[in-house]
Order: sequence, then C-alpha cells, then structure tokens
Amino acid sequence: MAKLTIDNLTKSFGAVQVLHGLNAQIEDGEFIAVLGESGCGKSTFLRIVAGLEDATSGAITIDGKNVTEQGPRERDIAMVFQSYALYPHMTVAQNIDFPLELMGLDKAERQRRISETAELLNLTPYLDRKPKDLSGGQRQRVAMGRAIVREPKVFLFDEPLSNLDAKLRVQMRSEIRNLQQRLNVTSIYVTHDQVEALTMADRVMLLNEGRIEQFAPPLELYDRPASVFVAGFVGTPPMNLVEGQMKAGVGIVALKTTFPFEAGSSRDVTLGFRPEHVRVSSAEEAHFSGKLLATENTGDRLNLVLEVGGQDVRVSLNDRHELAIGDVVPCRVMDGYFHLFDRSTGARIN
Repeated sequence: MAKLTIDNLTKSFGAVQVLHGLNAQIEDGEFIAVLGESGCGKSTFLRIVAGLEDATSGAITIDGKNVTEQGPRERDIAMVFQSYALYPHMTVAQNIDFPLELMGLDKAERQRRISETAELLNLTPYLDRKPKDLSGGQRQRVAMGRAIVREPKVFLFDEPLSNLDAKLRVQMRSEIRNLQQRLNVTSIYVTHDQVEALTMADRVMLLNEGRIEQFAPPLELYDRPASVFVAGFVGTPPMNLVEGQMKAGVGIVALKTTFPFEAGSSRDVTLGFRPEHVRVSSAEEAHFSGKLLATENTGDRLNLVLEVGGQDVRVSLNDRHELAIGDVVPCRVMDGYFHLFDRSTGARIN
C-alpha cells in the first residue's frame, strides 16, 4: 500500500497550461476515480503520476518520498492502459512474465507470481493461449495481470474499459473493484464515464479544464455538488439549472414562480433540482407547469422534457403516466431537494 500526495501540480505544453495547481492526498488502499470531460487533463495527470510525463512544477510524493524527478520504473507503479498493449506473439503466461523478467527475478519466483496472478484473475486455463485467441474481457484481465504480478505500491488505470461492450463493462467494473479491495492497493482510475466513477470509487476527483472542481465521495458529488459545473456533470439525466433571484423575505423567484427559501439578502442565483426529484402533481400544488415536448420510456423510468417559461426542464419519474406530446404537465419539486448556486461564481450557496 502507499499514500500519495499531489502538491500544487501544474503542466504546460508551450504556452498552453493544462493542469492548474492540483492538490490532493490519496490514502493507503484508497480507490480514486479521476473524472472529467475529454481534454480536461485527467490522462495528463495520470501520466505525470506514472512518470511518463514531466510536471512543469509541483511535487508528487509516495509514502513521504518525493518521486517527482524519478522515472517510471523507480516509482513502483503499475499502469493498465486503454489499449491492452499485449505482445501478440507471446502467450498469456509470457505476457504476464515479461515485467518479472525485466525485474531480474529468478525463475521459481516468477512462476509462483504468474500462477498466483492467473488464479486470482481466472486465467489459469488460458496461460498457453495467445491474445488473438482471447475475448476482450480476457485480454483486459491479462493486461491487469501484467500489472498485478509486479506487486506495485500503486495501480493506475487509464480508461481500461472503453474498448469493451456495455454488458462486459458492467462485469469488469465489478471485477476490478473487487480485485482492488482484495489486494488493498492504492489505485487511481481515469474515466470519462460517470457511472464507472460513481459505482467504483471511494472518492471522485472531478476535473474541469485542469482544475479540481470537487474531490469527494461519490454520493457527496451527487447530493451536494460544489458548483454549477459539478451539478450539471454528475447525474443522468443532468440536473435542471435555471436562473433565478434570491429575494430577502420572499424566497427564490424562478420559472415564473416563487420557491420557499429563507433568504436573508437578495442576489442573482442559479436554482438546481434533479429530474428524479420532481413529481407530477395537481395544478394547485404545482411549483410550475410545462408543455410536454418529448418522452423517453426506459422501462423502469419515464423521462420527460417540458418547456417551462421558454426553457427545457427534465423530469424523471419512476411511475408511468398516460401523457401525450403537447400536454401541459403540472409538477412539484420534492421538499428539501433544491440546490442554490451563486450565479456569478457558480459556487454552491446552501
């Protein structure tokens, strides 16, 4: 196990700065997901931690030792890439053995580690096969095995499931998480898929244009997003975000109605509420009514798009309603599920 400390890490490519002073502490045995849009700097961050890319400034320490200037082999880190990166002419056993051979271990120790790793990953029956004879999931296990067999202090995963089909991705998510918990190895997992991040990680580092927007447990990102960006990024369908005004002694005025809120001062705000926290109601109890523009029935959910005061509002229901396009649908936001953000800064207020 290992504790990682990221201290004011920056990275620039010429005049373009892609990482802006990242600070984070990752505890022993913790599974961290680095989440963000394409181009936000998450893979660059991972490559710097791995030693494959130099930082412009800042420091990386592992168990109190500064490794910023060390090469990849000196850091005792193993990485699983987006592509399997297996040697096609080698068998599964030879692919797993390759890093052990580079480490100079004797044959008996290498065989012991290969056998233990293959058993751990259910690869024992495939040790004599070559990569072309394996399924996508089996190839990914071999790539993981090549990392595990080194017994590193830290695992790094760079979008390892992006090449798999949807069903296999779900299976491999569970396998990777269970494996990490059994090995109890500190792990950093980069992904653009919020479902992967929220279901697998102990904490999620959400990046936005090279800055950490929020670094917290998955449910905290969902329940208390720190900014408008987090609120709009985390959750499917995304949170509704509407412009409004906080008025002292009145409440929050938005969507041509007033939402109850004890406001001590007046200012411009962004009001957020999640689609799943909206219910179809009677006209008398409704916070707002909207014209139905579109529906999406997923079986377990009925998703609606309503036009309310000139903007789209999404509603996600866990019960079924007989609704037709063009219907006016009265809705009420569940009590206690409002989110307020300062409109000028995007930061959370309540």
